[in-house]
Amino acid sequence: MPFDQLSSKLQDVFKQLKGKGKLTDKDVKLALREVKLALLEADVNFKVVKTFIKTIEERSIGQEVMESLTPGQQVIKIVNDELVNLMGTTQSKISFSPRGITTIMMVGLQGAGKTTTSAKLASLIKSQGKRPLLIACDIYRPAAIEQLIKVGKQVNVPVFSLGIDTNPVDIAKAGIDYAKENNLDVVLIDTAGRLHIDEVLMDELKNIKKEVKPQEILLVVDAMTGQDAVNVAESFDKDLGLDGVVMTKLDGDSRGGAALSIKAVTNKPIKYVGMGEKLGDLESFHPDRIASRILGMGDVLTLIEKAQQNIDEKKAKELEAKFRKAEFNFEDFLDQMQQVKNMGPISQLVGMIPGLNTAKLGDIQIDDKQMAHIEAIILSMTKAERLNPSLLNMSRKKRIAKGSGRDMQEVNRLIKQFEQMQVVMKQFSGAMKGKKGKLKFPFM
Repeated sequence: MPFDQLSSKLQDVFKQLKGKGKLTDKDVKLALREVKLALLEADVNFKVVKTFIKTIEERSIGQEVMESLTPGQQVIKIVNDELVNLMGTTQSKISFSPRGITTIMMVGLQGAGKTTTSAKLASLIKSQGKRPLLIACDIYRPAAIEQLIKVGKQVNVPVFSLGIDTNPVDIAKAGIDYAKENNLDVVLIDTAGRLHIDEVLMDELKNIKKEVKPQEILLVVDAMTGQDAVNVAESFDKDLGLDGVVMTKLDGDSRGGAALSIKAVTNKPIKYVGMGEKLGDLESFHPDRIASRILGMGDVLTLIEKAQQNIDEKKAKELEAKFRKAEFNFEDFLDQMQQVKNMGPISQLVGMIPGLNTAKLGDIQIDDKQMAHIEAIILSMTKAERLNPSLLNMSRKKRIAKGSGRDMQEVNRLIKQFEQMQVVMKQFSGAMKGKKGKLKFPFM
């Protein structure tokens, strides 16, 4: 999970600070030494760490903190503020042209996920009411054009291509003409990458930039490469002039050094982050929300947004009615599981819950395999069994276990947990019923 290691270490440091009624200069300096080590271990740029710690120390060792009733909390607030400043203060959005076509150049090295990210971004832009077009300008990497066509089809966004025998500059210009003719208002140019930065690559990108004059040049970098991603961003910005960064594979980066360094080193904002392999797994980058996650304060706003995007409101109301009548069955349970799965990996959702240190959950399984096992068991039931779990006798359970590839113990455990949940629901439903249909609780 993103920032797991860093988050765990920082939370340990601040737990000690909060336990002290009063702080001394020595307490603050010792805590900041641990913060510094945690940031360096997370692969944050050394110069960035040095400036970051100096700023926090200057703000922390003063009357504002030392004379506060909760000095530990004050220091945490300062760290939170400076983390937000480090990553760019506010969310940075794409600058769309008020008239005509908005041209976006997607650049980066091979392996960063540029082609897939182009399709993800096109899908996100389409959801905002725009009409995007993907332009295939990578004529060198084998199957790059075919890959763009495939992912374009999956997100239902058209792809313009002239094959591998046309100059990329001419393809870009022809693609923009095609967009104008077909009333499309955003073009995303998937340019070629290299295994490393070289003069040939930069010359080609400069020529495309000169001809199409893009509103946005977005660099795609792999979060897992740490400080290499920061160095790549510096080089591309120097030669091309970037408008922002899209960071892929952030969901797999437990350190987070690149995300915390790029803005401070290049002065270019991270605009989007890839949080999974699915074509819907691209999120806007919110510095304040990321800082909140790192410090163990969760990310309720993103959790709510995901729920709004993926939970069917009509079904949610129907489910509420079933809860009230205690009529919840395995069919409803399966439907809710599938809607939750659409929100993203469970490990990421858990990381958005305030106060939960996911790095210290130990042996508790929060991966998606457990959900897949439960889903397999429920799908191995007949519809009649899902609607009426009381039908599940021993022979039916054996058939379900065999059909789902799980053992009897696991099937029995799921059914028992479900029955316990039904009992709680009946009690809750009874407590909610007043004489005139109003909510009534035993303790009121």
